[in-house]
Amino acid sequence: MKKSIKVLAPTGGMGSGLRQDIFQQALLEKPDVIAMDAGSTDSGPYYLGTGKSKSSAIVLKAELQTYMRARAELGVPLVIGSCGTCGSDAGVDLVRGLCLEIAAELQQTVKIAAIYSEQNTATVIQALADGRILPLNPVRPIDQAHIERCSRIVAVMGVEPFIHALEQGADIVLAGRATDTAVLACFPILHGAPAGPAWHAGKTLECGPQCTTTPTEAMVIAEIDDDGFTLIAVGDQARATPHSVMAHMLYENSNPNVLVEPGGVLNVEAARYHAIDEKRVRVEGSLWTTSEDYTVKLEGAAVVGYQSVLLSLVRGPAYIARFDEWLASLDQVMRKRIEKNLDIGPADYDLQFRAIGKNSALGDLESQVGQPVEIGVLAIVTTPQASRTQDIIALLNPYLLHFPLPDDKELPSHAFPLSPPSMDRGPAYEFMLNHVMVIEDPLAPFRFDITTTGA
Repeated sequence: MKKSIKVLAPTGGMGSGLRQDIFQQALLEKPDVIAMDAGSTDSGPYYLGTGKSKSSAIVLKAELQTYMRARAELGVPLVIGSCGTCGSDAGVDLVRGLCLEIAAELQQTVKIAAIYSEQNTATVIQALADGRILPLNPVRPIDQAHIERCSRIVAVMGVEPFIHALEQGADIVLAGRATDTAVLACFPILHGAPAGPAWHAGKTLECGPQCTTTPTEAMVIAEIDDDGFTLIAVGDQARATPHSVMAHMLYENSNPNVLVEPGGVLNVEAARYHAIDEKRVRVEGSLWTTSEDYTVKLEGAAVVGYQSVLLSLVRGPAYIARFDEWLASLDQVMRKRIEKNLDIGPADYDLQFRAIGKNSALGDLESQVGQPVEIGVLAIVTTPQASRTQDIIALLNPYLLHFPLPDDKELPSHAFPLSPPSMDRGPAYEFMLNHVMVIEDPLAPFRFDITTTGA
């Protein structure tokens, strides 16, 4: 590699907001590429199931305009992965359409490469028949029926599709579902950076300033060279330490020394970290090993049923003190009522009660104790038919408003914060696939569409 490569990651997720003041400081570092992730499975299967974006188009356009201005001024590529939250074809088209609007408004001539990652159902079924679909832990069952149930399947790409698009002269690369790390490692690898430092730098940058000790006051740049990389925290108050940089290998990763990516494995067991100053951390010793088989992770989502929720609030010292007893009694009574009044068996519906304000996040793992003033009770009902879901919700309504403790002689009045207290969520989705697909060509599962504005 003739010179070091600077990768600017202005955010850990496009659409989450942009600090313009810090971004302008970061541009003074003269990055060679602006790259970022735009998606995640953190918010559940709905976005993949529907193909919709979590982010507002207005917010995305405002951020994209800033990035496209900066890209043009510096003459560097803009690389964005997992467009539209889930990396669906519609998500790529959404961001592509916004870029075309901005290019017209700014009178920019740019070459935009769109990379689509949605998979044809028949292709995945054939890969299963060929023995090229392998499970990840925890192992989930898979057969043709599971694949056919998925409303949408994406393959998670590595660096090769990005590199292919950049080699075609793309100024802006907009990718479907991709590993966060690949989005940031692709440009350095294309320009000759060693794979170990490039992948490790990408992993460190994937969540933007989360690898610093001042995530609300920083942006991050990784400068990669032949021997390693230097993490630079940009911003007046920005700070980074060896500990903050090292710790990011634990993020969404079960082994802090090993990271499995498409085409290989990053090993940082021998990596060494030291502080150059309060804003810069030097990392050396990261190693990359090419895998015998090239695999891409598959993500698929399917409709699990039709869902509605109902919210009630429980107050009063007696009901708060004996809340667990009250909720268990309510649950038992309602299940009997559903079977008796609606003739719906236990296998034909899913009913959950969430105690909002009482260990609803951690359950039995909660370590902080204290007596809440009120507890929100969220009933979640899912059945295969929307009408059946509504029947159960209607049956629940008066009970969540007036259900008493077993020894209470008077009917209490709990509180509905909304009118009506129930909300129809429509189709509910679940993740169906936790598998990888073995492929021979890293480009084969993906489709490319390259457009030059004004051409």
